[in-house]
Amino acid sequence: MRHAGIPVGVHVICEDAGGILLMRRAGTGFFDGLFSLPGGHVEPGESIGEAARRELLEETGLRVELGDLRHVGTVHRRSDTNRIDFFVRADAFAGRPEIREPDKCDALDWHDPRCLPTQMVPYVRSALAQGGSPWFLELGWD
Repeated sequence: MRHAGIPVGVHVICEDAGGILLMRRAGTGFFDGLFSLPGGHVEPGESIGEAARRELLEETGLRVELGDLRHVGTVHRRSDTNRIDFFVRADAFAGRPEIREPDKCDALDWHDPRCLPTQMVPYVRSALAQGGSPWFLELGWD
């Protein structure tokens, strides 16, 4: 029996005294107008950590070493397809965040984790609400 691959995503949690770094999606047709974490798809042949480093740099200009990334949770969700999303925390990162992909993001700022924007990607909000780690969520399944 042939099995279709499952799209895999990675989301990076960067937090400092100003809060959690969130970006507002724009122009992609996928959750436009909603805040989310920096991240994206894991490319063929790429590890979760490598994808996290690449996406964080491409989207925000922040740099993180593989050793400073820690898996905190996983979401298995039913969306347009069956999807797996890994959430990693950057325990240390360098640089100043800036919008590096203005065709995909129109706002980037630090947000207090106790008072997140109301307009957020739902599964990302659910992931950020989890305590402890590692955690595992299944969303959208009956």
